[in-house]
Order: sequence, then structure tokens, then C-alpha cells
Amino acid sequence: QASQEELKAAYRRLCMLYHPDKHRDPELKTQAERLFNLVHQAYEVLSDPQTRAIYDIYGRRGLEMEGWEVVERKRTAAEIREEFERLQREREERRLQQRTNPKGTISVGIDATDLFDRYDEEYEDVPGSSFPQIEINKMHISQSIEAPLTSTDTAILSGNLSTQNGNGGGSINLALRRVTSAKGWGELEFGAGDLHGPLFGLKIFRNLTPRCFITTNCALQFSSRGVRPGLTTVLARNLDKNTMGYLQWRWGIQSAMNTSIVRDTKTSHFTVAMQLGIPHSFMMVSYQHKFQDEDQTRVKGSLKVGFFGTIVEYGAERKISRHSVLGATVSVGVPQGVSLKIKLNRASQTYFFPVHLTDQLLPSAVFYATVGPLVIYFAMHRLVIKPYLRAQKERELEKQRESTASDILQKKQEAEAAVRLMQESVRRIIEAEEARMGLIVVNAWYGKFVNDNSRKNEKVKVIDVTVPLQCLVKDSKLILTEASKAGLPGFYDPCVGEEKSLKVLYQFRGVLHQVMSADNEALRIPKQSHRIDADG
Repeated sequence: QASQEELKAAYRRLCMLYHPDKHRDPELKTQAERLFNLVHQAYEVLSDPQTRAIYDIYGRRGLEMEGWEVVERKRTAAEIREEFERLQREREERRLQQRTNPKGTISVGIDATDLFDRYDEEYEDVPGSSFPQIEINKMHISQSIEAPLTSTDTAILSGNLSTQNGNGGGSINLALRRVTSAKGWGELEFGAGDLHGPLFGLKIFRNLTPRCFITTNCALQFSSRGVRPGLTTVLARNLDKNTMGYLQWRWGIQSAMNTSIVRDTKTSHFTVAMQLGIPHSFMMVSYQHKFQDEDQTRVKGSLKVGFFGTIVEYGAERKISRHSVLGATVSVGVPQGVSLKIKLNRASQTYFFPVHLTDQLLPSAVFYATVGPLVIYFAMHRLVIKPYLRAQKERELEKQRESTASDILQKKQEAEAAVRLMQESVRRIIEAEEARMGLIVVNAWYGKFVNDNSRKNEKVKVIDVTVPLQCLVKDSKLILTEASKAGLPGFYDPCVGEEKSLKVLYQFRGVLHQVMSADNEALRIPKQSHRIDADG
């Protein structure tokens, strides 16, 4: 938001500080020339309305974008944004052929009813009957990939294999999707499998208004029994900023009407639904609470009542690594019994393990299904996951340090040169501030501080920035904006990829003050709240 006058004033001040003619020492003169050229390059970008708008919106990557040299000079940031997005779309189109979006699901059903529903009498003499029999009774594998053909056309290839109690089959599908406009798209689907005959489908999506859309799916399934048509239509509307309402009508093999309301906020997800249909009619309520922690922990519960019985489910999920989310749900129903469902999402792959424990409502099964996963998770988290993530973070930091080592070394040399060039200016600023009992920076450090006892083994990595900060003092005030302080004159990043802070001990009106500020936090001194209590 700096005005042209403020830019010119800052440019003149830095030019005076770094001008080569002000330094007689050959080494200082060489360093001053390099920093003077950097300041001049920055001013060239910021003093031109077009390049400044590009830099303000997109940073260095905007200035480096190919094609700007043939762009007509624009007047507003909005026009420049539009032109940038056009150039970006052209670059994306050149990379479309190399991009796919693989998705997959692996589901393994486990029958563990022998753990709780044992045959105690007539099967006691059967060899091996003393150990519970745990079996895999079903399995499902599905995979899909997307192949962009043009900027509006996409081909989607998918397939699946299923088996249950010794019987199985599979199918393969090909879909062609075209985006017809900003308001909608259409999709043609062709499929075939050994359990069912050929499948032909048509799916259409359309935005009716900015707050309402409709999806229609028509299908023809050919089989030995003849042609089975099917039609599904979903009408959805935004009821408010966080709430969606859905109406669904399904006609065909399993006809039904369904209505649901879904409210999704930053801290919760609530769903209520009702369905009337053949063979299932039900009512369902579910709630999910989202904790605002680093691991994105979520706790959920639901109640479903219908002609098939009653099912109560509760569970939780948590992020265990950058790309992995682990969840577990306990399902208790009549007449379904008790089941434990474990799910792992790894990037775009899903691994699902439903474990059926008992056909009856046994308190022991509910207890073990609830407590067992918690005990295993916390043990694994402490003994395996945490050490692995810590080692992975260290490897990534080391890799980042290696890749930026030469750049950081250059920044360090520039910062040290800037500090040497600032000495004379800082001396004059301190003399002026002392004369008026103003702002004097006694000590200032920037980098990684370790104050937590649990992190006492970590190494402190800080640099002295007393001189650069004092050089920024003007009229007994120091103002830093919301940006990384590593970019300030005389600063550099002493610990790449780690959290950094700025700690300042300063004197104002003859009284000591102290403040610690996060790296990207704005800072304005002096402040009364920074004052050090003489009694303390």
C-alpha cells in the first residue's frame, strides 16, 4: 500500500546508505555496488504501475512468467490479473497430456465373529477349534485414472474386482466428460462386466442459478433378464453460506425418494436425511466435530433408523502424516450386531477394513471395539508414527537446507555487507536518538528460540540484528509490516524451514523495554506494554 512518495523516500534513503561513492575501502565499495544494484532493480519494479501490480498479486513468479513482453500495457490490477490468468491457462494446456488423477479403493472384509460367538459344546473336539477362526470373507478393489484430452474434454477409465465367499467378478468403465460452459458439463459412460452385461449411461450437471444446481444420471443396463433402465436426479440448493439442501429421486431397480440437509462449518458437520423407497426406508442424523488442532482430529456419531433395523455409529479420524488420515468407526445395530470399520486415506487411495465382530449386542464386543483401536493407535503413535514423522521432518529440512545453501550463503554475505555499510548511518541515528531520549535498540536477535523444556535438546539458531533494526528507526519509531523479516536489509534466514521469531531489547525515554514477535507478525515500537517492570 506504499505510495509513490514513500517508495521514492525509501529508495533515496537506501541509495544514500549503499552508494558506492560513499565508501573508500575497495571491499566495502564492491559490496555497496552489489547492494545498490539490487535496490535499483527493486525500485524499477515498484515504480512501474504494471510490474508493481504483477509483483503485488503474484510475486516473483509473476515477473518470471513468459509472455509479458508482448502484453499491452494495462492500467489496472484487475486487467493484469486477467492477462496473467490467460497466460497461465495456456501453460496449463501444454501440460495437460502429462497429468492424470489416479484414485483407488481397496476394501477387505473380515469375519471375526468366532472371537465372541463360539460354538462351545458339540464342536469342542474338532482339531484347531481352541483358537478363534478369523477369515477374510470379501474383498473389493477399484481404480480409476483421468486423461485430459483438451482443456474441456477428459477421458476417465475405471475398473473394479469383487469377491465374496468364493464368488466374484469385475467390470470396466470408460467415461468421456466435456465441460460445455462455466455452468455445466456432460458425461457419456460405457461399461461391461462378467456379472452384468453392457452399460450405457449419460450424466448431466447444470447450475440453474448461482445458488442452485441439478444433476441427472440416466443408465441402460443390459443383462440376460433384458434391459434395465435407471434414472437418478438430484436437485441441490444453498440455503445459506454453510448449509446445502438436497432432493433426490431414483427410479429403477431400487426406487427411492430422499431429502437431506447438510451443514458444514469450520468446526462441525451436521447431516439429517430421510428416505422413502424400495427396499429401504430410513431416517438418519449424523454429527461430526472438527477440532482445530494440527492433526485435524474429528469425532463423529450417527443414528440410523429404518425398516432394516437401527444402527448407531461413533468414531474418530486423525491426520497421521502429511498425506495420510486414519479413522475408526464402531457400528452397533439390530439385527446387524457389532462391527469395527478401519479406514486409511493415503493421498488419493483409500484402504477400508470392515471387521464384523458379532451378530449379537454383546457389551464385551462393544468395549473391545472401542478401547482396542484407541490403545493400539496411541501405542503406534508414540512408538512408530512420531519418531517416523520427526525423522522425516529432519530429512526434509536437511534437503531444503542443501538445496538453498548457495542462496542462503549469498543472502548471508549480502546481509553482513549491508551491516558493515550501515555502521556510519547507525552511529548518527543513535546520536540523534540519545539527544532526544528516543528509541535505541540495545540488542536484537532473529531466528529460532527454544523456550519449551520439552525442546531443550534442540539447538538455538539466531543472528544478531541490532544494527539493521536501529537503521530502520525513524523519528523514535520502528514499524515492521506483516511479512517475513528475513527480507529486511541486514537480515537473512538462519534456519530454513523452521519457525522464527524476532526478540528486541530496546530503550525508550531511558527505560528498558522488551518484545518478542513472530516472523510474519507486524511489529510497532515503542509500546507501553513492552516496558520491563523495574521491580521484577
